[in-house]
Amino acid sequence: MTKATPSYSRGWRLLSVIVLYPLLRLLIRNKPGGMKNIPKTGGVILAPNHLSYVDWGTDALFCYRAGRYPVFLIKDSAFKVRGIGHFLRRAGQLPVYRGRADAALVLKDAQQALEAGACVIIYPEATATRDPALWPMVSKTGVARLALASGAPVIPVAHWGTQDILRYGTKDLRLFPRKTVRTVAGPPVDLSAWAGQQTSARALRDATAAIMAEVTALLAGLRGEEPPAVPFNPRKSVSQTGGGDSPTEVTPA
Repeated sequence: MTKATPSYSRGWRLLSVIVLYPLLRLLIRNKPGGMKNIPKTGGVILAPNHLSYVDWGTDALFCYRAGRYPVFLIKDSAFKVRGIGHFLRRAGQLPVYRGRADAALVLKDAQQALEAGACVIIYPEATATRDPALWPMVSKTGVARLALASGAPVIPVAHWGTQDILRYGTKDLRLFPRKTVRTVAGPPVDLSAWAGQQTSARALRDATAAIMAEVTALLAGLRGEEPPAVPFNPRKSVSQTGGGDSPTEVTPA
C-alpha cells in the first residue's frame, strides 16, 4: 500500500530556518557556487557527494542560501529519537526503513514530495565515501530511479571541507577554529537517454554513472586534482579483504 504524501508544518519549517540558518553560518564558513543552477521553484533533486555525517548541515545551508528548503532522506531511527523525531516529521523529512519490505516506499514518498514542488536531497553513495582519498565511490541507483520516475531535474552538487569538521569513522568534532566548506552545484544532468526506463537495471546503472560523473567533475574542480579513472567499489574491497563494516544506507538501491 502506498503511503500518503508526508505532511509538514510551514511554521515548523520557518522555525527551523530561523534557528538553523544563523547557527550554521556561525559554526561553518560556507563558500557557495553555482546556486543559479538550482531552480527557485518546482520539484528538484540535489545529488551531493558524501564525506561526513555533518554534510547535512552544509547542504542545508547551501539550500537555504539558494532559496530552497531541503527535504532529506533520513534513517528511520532518527525519527524515534524523542524531540528530534517530532521535528523531522513536522518539517516534512522522509524516513528510510532499512531491512524491511516497505523500504522502497521512501522513493514513492520522495516522488510525491517532488510533485508537490520539494527540493529533495539524496546522497547517491548512500553513506560517507569509503574511498581512501575521499573521492565519490560506486553509488546506488535510488537517485536515478527517482529522477526517471518523477521527471524531476537532478542537480549535481559537490562539497569539500566537511571532512575537516568530522572525519567519517571518528567522534572528533572540530568546529573551532571555524572551518571552510566549499559547495558548488552544476547544471541539471542530461538523463534524456534513459527517460521512462526506471525499471531497467542497465538504464539505472548508466544514469547513476552519468550523475556521479558530474558530481566527481565538480569535486575535482574544488580540489584542483584529478579523480581516479574508476570509482572505488566498497563491495570489492570487502570481498578482497574479507572484512569491513556495512555501509549505512540512506537511500534505496
